[in-house]
Amino acid sequence: MSTVKLILIIADGIGDVPIREFNYLTPLEHGTFPHLDRLAREGICAMMHPLRRGLPAGSDTAHIAILGQDPLKTYRGRGYLEALGVGIEPTSGAIGFRVNFGTVEDGIVTDRRAGRSPRHLDELSREVRETVDIGVPFSFRAATGTRAALVLEDEGLSPEVSDGDPHHTGVYPLAIEPLDGSDAARRTASLLNSFVSQAHEVLRDHRLNAKRIEAGDLPANFLLVRGAGVRPAVPTFQEQFGASAACIAATALIRGVARCFGFDLIDVPEITGEYDTNAQAKAEATIDALKSYDFVFTHFKPTDTASHDGDPVKKEAMIEKLDAMIATIISSIPDPHDTVIALTGDHSSPCVVKDHSGEGVPFVMWGGRVRTDDVARFDERSCAKGGLGHIFAEDIVYLMMNQANKVKKFGA
Repeated sequence: MSTVKLILIIADGIGDVPIREFNYLTPLEHGTFPHLDRLAREGICAMMHPLRRGLPAGSDTAHIAILGQDPLKTYRGRGYLEALGVGIEPTSGAIGFRVNFGTVEDGIVTDRRAGRSPRHLDELSREVRETVDIGVPFSFRAATGTRAALVLEDEGLSPEVSDGDPHHTGVYPLAIEPLDGSDAARRTASLLNSFVSQAHEVLRDHRLNAKRIEAGDLPANFLLVRGAGVRPAVPTFQEQFGASAACIAATALIRGVARCFGFDLIDVPEITGEYDTNAQAKAEATIDALKSYDFVFTHFKPTDTASHDGDPVKKEAMIEKLDAMIATIISSIPDPHDTVIALTGDHSSPCVVKDHSGEGVPFVMWGGRVRTDDVARFDERSCAKGGLGHIFAEDIVYLMMNQANKVKKFGA
């Protein structure tokens, strides 16, 4: 028997709810996506719940679950994962933080993402690293878009601190506060406030921000810190399933989660995680990776971006881009019996909500020896009638690994 190769495709935030402009259809129902529908028609479908029914999942917790672990037991915050994803190598006791380059005018946050332009942010990050001195070692690096990651490395630190990001515009940035009475939390909050203050002094009148303004961008003059975290206690994919694994993703968080699970990261310069991402380059990288790995995890971000922008037309266009990516992957598979594709989202992100929600997500598994069902379209309404019924994110990899005979029997 030949070795069965496995492809997991996560279309971030693909699930939605009925939309008035689409005559109360979802983007998946409203559009025409022949290759997604082929997967559904020739595969087996389900409605997938990332954590539990009705509980909105973060992208971090959802992906931990998708890769086979219970985030309700293992999750330790997002910041450490972001740091891993940008290539920082934190020590085991380090504290990681998410950071946004934002725009502040007269002390008020006017844009939490500095207009979403990454122009000169690598250089500005380097200026912060080389200029700021808070008395303890730290790492700071730009990530995807206007995101960045910060790591504090010292004894006597704690992740029990509040966010400096107010999560809204038109308000002042928040002072970071300890969340418990420990000396470690108080010290960590003090260090972070010092870092933010010093970084603002570096950024606010920097010549590169003047260049951003000249180019029509907002100045990236303030760092909004949030999401403290430490390394989650999860086994590697090799330890769990005895399978070699690779990840193709642009987003720092997803790359960080994959690294936690021992995945090799495959860099594809043309993928951005934004609307302009080169989905065909991602498809080609996926097929190429199958030559060297048992399991390839490919992440597609723009569907979620459109949801957060509240733009169902753009979301439908991004699903069309995803559909074309699927076409390239399917056409490169010589024998579907030797390859399994599973496709779903990490959570639903309805355009009317502009955030994650607790609705389930369509799921399909195609190829291998799957039992097919009667589902003919890949959408929310159809997949709810699928042969696998309702599943949870932790089931996904087990369902796939079963196709490759890589799940150990439980019991005698």
